[in-house]
Amino acid sequence: MSTPTVPRPAARALVVAKAPVPGQAKTRLARHVGPEAAADLAAAALLDTLAACQVAFGTECHLALTGDLADACRADEIRQRLQGWRVFTQTGDTFAARLAHAHRAVAGDAPGPVVQVGMDTPQVSPELLRRAASRVRPGRALLGPAVDGGWWLLGLDDPAAADVLVGVPMSSAETGRETHRALVAHGLEIEYAPTVRDVDTLEDAARVAAEAPHTRFAAAWSRLAAVA
Repeated sequence: MSTPTVPRPAARALVVAKAPVPGQAKTRLARHVGPEAAADLAAAALLDTLAACQVAFGTECHLALTGDLADACRADEIRQRLQGWRVFTQTGDTFAARLAHAHRAVAGDAPGPVVQVGMDTPQVSPELLRRAASRVRPGRALLGPAVDGGWWLLGLDDPAAADVLVGVPMSSAETGRETHRALVAHGLEIEYAPTVRDVDTLEDAARVAAEAPHTRFAAAWSRLAAVA
């Protein structure tokens, strides 16, 4: 008698983001374009990311948020886009601890893949996210490298594996390499998603806007360039 095949649970999207509040969001960009413009670019990038995730994952979308949307740029538009999402507050003393907590919060007691992204890659398409989700399997982690040495995507089938991030230095040129090492030490096979540029600097913003001209981010960048 054959064993019935158990269907794999649907992949879930986890977006980890900061409310795009002027003076708090995109501070490196703000040195050049001002806090309001930097926060508007951050809001546009977040909206593009939320839209791509919703197309790719449907109702299985989760946002781990820090900061207050009440003070954010495009707050009403963001709230509208978040209808149907599960939104919860980031918890932890460090960014790495907040990431680990977010993975566990999304997974809960239900097994299955979680694909985590940030809010700094507005060029990422639903198709790219779907392909990423399809490659996450038990015993395997999917890591999406960023141009600056970090990573923009982490796909895990077991949320407990995200605990290894607590020992990884974040926001450095070694973050991607150290994350790889930590996941391998946890016993996982590593696969890689395409390398993507995230938006931190003026050069990043210009390149990403050119790469994805139909995004909200590109429109916001064009408006900013027009008045510069």
